[in-house]
Amino acid sequence: MSESTQTKEKWVPKGDLQEVKDAEWLFHEAPRKTEFITGSEAAREAIRRANVDIAISYPITPQSETMQQAGYLFDEGYIKEYYRGEEEIGVMSALGGASRAGVRSLTATSGPGLMRGLEAISSWPGARTPLVLMNMCRVINTPLAIQPDNIEISFLLNTGILHAHAENQQDFFDYSLAAFMVSEEVDVTLPAVVSVDGFFVTHARGQVSMFDEKYKLPPRDGWRNAVPSMDNENPPARISRDAPIQKSNFISYHMHAAWQQEVFAAVQRSAKYWRRYLGDLIEVVNPDAEEFVVSSGACVSQAREAVRQEEEAGRKVGLVKIKTIRPWPQQELVAALKNAKRILVPEFNQAGWLHKELCSSLYGQIDAEIIPGPRVYGGMTMPTEMVLEWLKKHRK
Repeated sequence: MSESTQTKEKWVPKGDLQEVKDAEWLFHEAPRKTEFITGSEAAREAIRRANVDIAISYPITPQSETMQQAGYLFDEGYIKEYYRGEEEIGVMSALGGASRAGVRSLTATSGPGLMRGLEAISSWPGARTPLVLMNMCRVINTPLAIQPDNIEISFLLNTGILHAHAENQQDFFDYSLAAFMVSEEVDVTLPAVVSVDGFFVTHARGQVSMFDEKYKLPPRDGWRNAVPSMDNENPPARISRDAPIQKSNFISYHMHAAWQQEVFAAVQRSAKYWRRYLGDLIEVVNPDAEEFVVSSGACVSQAREAVRQEEEAGRKVGLVKIKTIRPWPQQELVAALKNAKRILVPEFNQAGWLHKELCSSLYGQIDAEIIPGPRVYGGMTMPTEMVLEWLKKHRK
């Protein structure tokens, strides 16, 4: 038989061979297999199972490896559309447009890349664009470095964006998948950022328990939104602002104020969905302790070891791990820390944004002394001994 008459095997995207399963079943009931992989690889495996329609990328260390892997996933047929943008603000603008068209959208960035794209990123919540941004934190201050420092999280806190802060590779896998589901809930319809502390997580290996890659999340329903998706009946100009509103500053101001209130109300409404997939917004160890360490991200790992060593020495120290920065788990924190006398807040940044958040939300709610630090920044690691020394220093 000649080559011209031979039937060539038709290529089938691997994503088409995956089976759609209920998200709650995938999170809580599906059998899992554990692999020893990097955080970047954990992100890749989450994307593989996320049923992503479009990913847009621009390289910056340390996220470049993840979006390079996303390119391979596109080649294999797990992502429907993929391209590299011209620079970060172009990527973030294009991704917002893709989400407004009703498709599941993904990107990733780090440090200076996030800052460069922040103008577009901060517009996402007001446009009600459910999408996921994986953020691998790195130094943004001069002198420039590529090492971890999560001060960039502070720039996102009051934008209306949902925000989860992963401790390790396992969290990065789980939180990213949860973010797609939470952001697309009709009474949320907001973008979600999942941050990790770059290199400490992205380029280090850890145990990651994952459900089988033959399964994937349910697809996004582009019509199930708080605002209409863009199409010929709903062009961008109509969605953004009707002409009569532009002619009256009084109406414009009131519309903007009401919309801001709705965005931040939607952030709080998302809490019940985060709980659905993550169990709770915080994790508490030794809830009856009087001395606590409260932290988020990779810093939690150092805190865990400090708590373990204190227990070996016969002292009980509590630990509160904060999973979601937005929504902020105020009620859970008040309940967990109501008997605390001292609270230590270690962080991987100079500004102490987590300490400030904790102080403002607990003011007048509890009687504990809330101690800033210890802090490391510029990419330094935090030895467990530093947490132990601070605990010892502030004991009375």
